[in-house]
Amino acid sequence: MLDREGFRPNVGIILLNQRNQVFWGKRIRSHSWQFPQGGIDRGEKPEQAMYRELHEEVGLQPHHVRIVARTRDWLRYEVPDRFIRRDARGHYRGQKQIWYLLQLLGNDWDLNLRATDHPEFDAWRWNDYWVPLEVVVEFKRGVYESALTELARYLPKGESRNRYLRAGARSASNRAAGSNGGAPAYGAERGTGAPRSGASRLSSLLVSASAPLPPGASFDPDPSAPRRHG
Repeated sequence: MLDREGFRPNVGIILLNQRNQVFWGKRIRSHSWQFPQGGIDRGEKPEQAMYRELHEEVGLQPHHVRIVARTRDWLRYEVPDRFIRRDARGHYRGQKQIWYLLQLLGNDWDLNLRATDHPEFDAWRWNDYWVPLEVVVEFKRGVYESALTELARYLPKGESRNRYLRAGARSASNRAAGSNGGAPAYGAERGTGAPRSGASRLSSLLVSASAPLPPGASFDPDPSAPRRHG
């Protein structure tokens, strides 16, 4: 479903834990990390699409989260032709997105990457709110920066509102991990706060919150866009 300008309506999700860290998911069978997101079906409102994608991609139900805020207007990015299927070129331009900031009310073990038969992620981690933009595919960086900046004012418990995001910036936790000889990016279960029960429901790796992203990690560049929900 495209609008008259060739943009596909979409929702993005920034999910916070109690420490104001954000959920990052690793795209299945790849080294690509991103926030949950997905297309809006015909007849759906953005909030309805957000709850559907929240369940399909991370297994959460509406009672597991609280909506903190959403972006006021659509945020758009264009997809370069090389990332668009040939049959979509000429009429598909990119995505227009409404972003939601959600507070997790449940627990880590409520997250379930295998909630559907077509999982989007095979691992996940908590990351500092101000994600380093160099790991975002270039044509999405403006939207990610705009969404994070607009929604930062609504962060609970006085989280820092520093809006200085730049390519090459690293979070303090990532710098600390790097100074310790480089923690493995994934494959190691988190050292604290790991669930004692229900962990098998995740069907994925729990990634260290202080570990840097793996070499070459990036956000999915939508190589098959447009898709139904991607």
